[in-house]
Amino acid sequence: MTIDARKLRSLPSGPGVYLFRDAAGKILYVGKANSIRSRVRSYFARNPKRGIRLTELARRATDTDTIVVGSDAEALVLEANLIKEHRPRFNIQLRDDKRYPFVTVTVEEPFPQVFVTRKLDDSSARYFGPYTAVGPVRQALELVKRLHRIRSCRYDLPGEAPPRPCLDHHIGQCAAPCVGLQTEEEYREAVNGVLRILGGEIDGVRMRVEGEMEEAARALRFEAAARHRDVLRGLEAIAREQRMERVEGGSQDILGIARDGARAAAVVLRVRGGKLIGRESRTIRDLDGEPDSELLGVFATRFYLGRGREGVDELPREILLPFPFPERGVLGEVLSARAGRQVRVLVPRRGGKRRMTQLAATNARHFLEERLAEVEARPELADEVLYELQDRLALKVVPRLIACFDVSHTQGSELVASAVAFENAEPKRALYRHMRIRGEWSNDDYRSIAQAVERYLGRRIAEDEPLPELIVLDGGKGQLTAVEPVLRGLGAPEVGLVALAKRREELFVPGRREPVRLPRRDPALRLLQRTRNEAHRFARRYNLKLRKRRTIQTELAMVPGIGPKRQRSLLRRFGSLRAVRRASTEEIAGIPGFSDTLAERVLTHLGGASGESAG
Repeated sequence: MTIDARKLRSLPSGPGVYLFRDAAGKILYVGKANSIRSRVRSYFARNPKRGIRLTELARRATDTDTIVVGSDAEALVLEANLIKEHRPRFNIQLRDDKRYPFVTVTVEEPFPQVFVTRKLDDSSARYFGPYTAVGPVRQALELVKRLHRIRSCRYDLPGEAPPRPCLDHHIGQCAAPCVGLQTEEEYREAVNGVLRILGGEIDGVRMRVEGEMEEAARALRFEAAARHRDVLRGLEAIAREQRMERVEGGSQDILGIARDGARAAAVVLRVRGGKLIGRESRTIRDLDGEPDSELLGVFATRFYLGRGREGVDELPREILLPFPFPERGVLGEVLSARAGRQVRVLVPRRGGKRRMTQLAATNARHFLEERLAEVEARPELADEVLYELQDRLALKVVPRLIACFDVSHTQGSELVASAVAFENAEPKRALYRHMRIRGEWSNDDYRSIAQAVERYLGRRIAEDEPLPELIVLDGGKGQLTAVEPVLRGLGAPEVGLVALAKRREELFVPGRREPVRLPRRDPALRLLQRTRNEAHRFARRYNLKLRKRRTIQTELAMVPGIGPKRQRSLLRRFGSLRAVRRASTEEIAGIPGFSDTLAERVLTHLGGASGESAG
């Protein structure tokens, strides 16, 4: 027992809330009880059926605080408030579905955008969703946009436009209305086609995808078939309609839960005026053998009491439950007092209301299955990551082509830069470049990286090649400041720019005073780190090659009769001093400009094979 026995005996016996703390004083758990003393002592009694979570809680807890209140209702409210404030590690964890996105069509723009968003802040746009199976919906939407050649950029057309089309146009995924290659009427017709699909008319697209999936399966291209299968799932999710039995004049919230081991899901269907107006979902984690009644009680009390006073206007006349839980009556009292009218918390046994609770349970089961499938799915697809990156950095264009730059040198010598390219989140080695920095500024990384960006982009502009949608710099604010005027000077303001600092993995973006910090496991950050690491590797490799070449040339220059031209010939033929030393006289003499005598002289000076045998 980790909490002093005398303290346990002296705990109050009335209703209230208790808080377990660890040795550092951190709150581990918040609970409520009709008798605080009995409930707290039960945690430390021997119970072989107790789950791992509560066993570990009892092991870590070294102290407990109590708050005595006047009634069960007060205890219920206080527990909900404390959990909301402290988010204790050992309480059952609820996560809401606010991160689940909608598909948005900005229909009132001259050239509407179609994209996924988590913010419903534009009353002039049309929203479709929310969707829980985010990945398949994203893939299906990308297919639909490609079929209709809908732009992925975020320019406010026609007033705000880039000087040249982006990579989407070059690969046939956009007709480039941004530069006048498609009229507003033609583009609007394409958007109307997308709206019909988002509204549920998916048969034509579905038949096309099914045919491609079957063709891929016959050709044993199983990965491609799996991608088509995921697109079909996304199309079904887009077309799926919520169905609800109409209850005239009804004002209800209908709760349903589903569970799978230590994870569960809960759904609230909101019916107002007899019509379904929305759905809210939560995933529930860290379950440890709790009965369904306790799970439902935790969800219901936390859902309604955790909102505070701001949620009073949204309270329904009735809350329908699939089965009872101990605090049901108390919850009804608290909500009625808050609303200033009766809020009934019911468990219907038959009829239409019972069927509604069964439908809520079905929704919860589907929601849980989708969440579990999403957790088990393969890592985020390229499109998903690129759209996340666009949102994180507020880029105008989806960064399908990313170029990353790094500088490397050896104490100011062999000053080189690298440029690596990623297309659709994968390395595009045909676009890799390395270069020696021209200038007498030694190890000035700012000027060096500015020169590298200028030369790389300048060449692509001269060759009329598409520019990267995003440039990543290995460095911080100094590198960013050095490169910004380069982009303006090249007439490439549409190119996005970000500097990734190694120390804290902070992102520096033009126009923002403070750096952007992403979670360590954020897929968008991981992609930027991949590009940065690849640029660093490529720069270091070129720097090392030049260092080796300088070492070889230094030693070869000491051989009488071996000038710069013959040094380069030896380097091209053998690549390293070790290989030259191991060469035979005949191999060296076979190089144009070398004789047997000169070959012998080289090997003797370097201590090679011939020199060793002669000794």
